[in-house]
Amino acid sequence: MKTFRVLGMTCSHCVGFVTEELETLPGVESVRVDLPTGMVALVTDGPLDAAAVRTAVEVAGYEVEG
Repeated sequence: MKTFRVLGMTCSHCVGFVTEELETLPGVESVRVDLPTGMVALVTDGPLDAAAVRTAVEVAGYEVEG
């Protein structure tokens, strides 16, 4: 499981946009988002490309912390 914080999410629609984009990444089996903290957990079937995660979050209109 890989976790990271997404900045800028304020509602369930935000969570939906981020989840939808992350689910399109190769190998992603599930996405869990905790809206109050902005923490996102990805379960994958192998290594995950951090740049692809950052791009997917940016496409959704948000930013990965760090």
